Amino acid sequence: MQIGIACYPTYGGSGVVATELGKALAERGHVIHFITYERPVRLDYFTENIFYHQVSPPTYPLFDFVPYESALTSRLVDVALHHELDLLHVHYAIPHASAAYLAQQILREKGREVPCITTLHGTDITLVGREEAYAPIVEFSLNHSNGVTAVSEYLKQVTQEYFNLKQPVHVIPNFLDMSRFRRLDSKHVRNRLAGRDEKILVHASNFRKVKRVNDVLDVYLKVREVLPSRLMLIGDGPERSPLEKRVRELGLTHDVLFLGNQDRIEDILPLGDLFLLPSESETFGLAALEAMASGLPVVSTLSGGLPEVIEDGKSGRLLPVGDVEGMSRAAIEILSDPDLFRAYANAAAERAQEFCQENIVPLYESLYQEAVSQLNSAQRSAAHA
Repeated sequence: MQIGIACYPTYGGSGVVATELGKALAERGHVIHFITYERPVRLDYFTENIFYHQVSPPTYPLFDFVPYESALTSRLVDVALHHELDLLHVHYAIPHASAAYLAQQILREKGREVPCITTLHGTDITLVGREEAYAPIVEFSLNHSNGVTAVSEYLKQVTQEYFNLKQPVHVIPNFLDMSRFRRLDSKHVRNRLAGRDEKILVHASNFRKVKRVNDVLDVYLKVREVLPSRLMLIGDGPERSPLEKRVRELGLTHDVLFLGNQDRIEDILPLGDLFLLPSESETFGLAALEAMASGLPVVSTLSGGLPEVIEDGKSGRLLPVGDVEGMSRAAIEILSDPDLFRAYANAAAERAQEFCQENIVPLYESLYQEAVSQLNSAQRSAAHA
């Protein structure tokens, strides 16, 4: 199939999942056209069957805010026509779902019918999508998509609670390329980051308030009272600067490592021993899944879609949001007992295997075929009427 994918090209989960899906589909013989304002961060080299089409809204003095959605719509139409797309797959409802709907209407006037699948990732429903300014267009766009997917049962339930949907929401979880995320022997690199007897705790996020990065530091402070350890922080965002300031005030600059955004996080995660994710809410928890695949037990919160990924007491521990004491005790318990650590690490890697791309990508392909078949059937019915 010729498939157009619209997404945000950033380090956020929706862009990462969209890019990895496109790459996996290309490996399976589909031709993928990414349509967005920048090359996706994980689309870092030429790959057979993958093409990138930039959306470049023109600047004009009249506009205080560049009308990206209109430019995206026109680009979707352009690519669909000139590359004979069979299907559009848009990730994150705002503004991609509404742009795709408008593109479909334009294409229909030009004699082309192109179905659209919309994948919901989280804040496009739980936060931004609920805003009065966006809610009506989100509901309308979802109801006019040819298929809607959510990355977790939790997000499906929330979507159905918030919006009056006239069609089902299919749960297709996030996935990993297990050839990339795996436990590695990286002692030579690890020895440069920590002493022989030190543990390395890891956190990766976009450093927004919902990630509760101060809880990450608080847990680490309690762990280091018992176990020699260091903290490795991956990512960037609005809460990074205040956290760095706090780390400096505590005199821990050499023990808390800020690594910023990383294109190859799979090379860094195996250096750690334990992953911390004390988020207020996670729709799925892709960062946790990547850590688990790398052999790291996860200490996280009992919220959102995290219980669908992490098995409490087996591949990690789930505590109430804000329970720094409980998360600290769990981390110390796992890291203090070599046998217990190995059991958790092995269980984490085994659990992650269930989310390998070989298991998940065919679910998307099946939905694509269903959407195309239904549209073709509707066209034949209309022709015979």
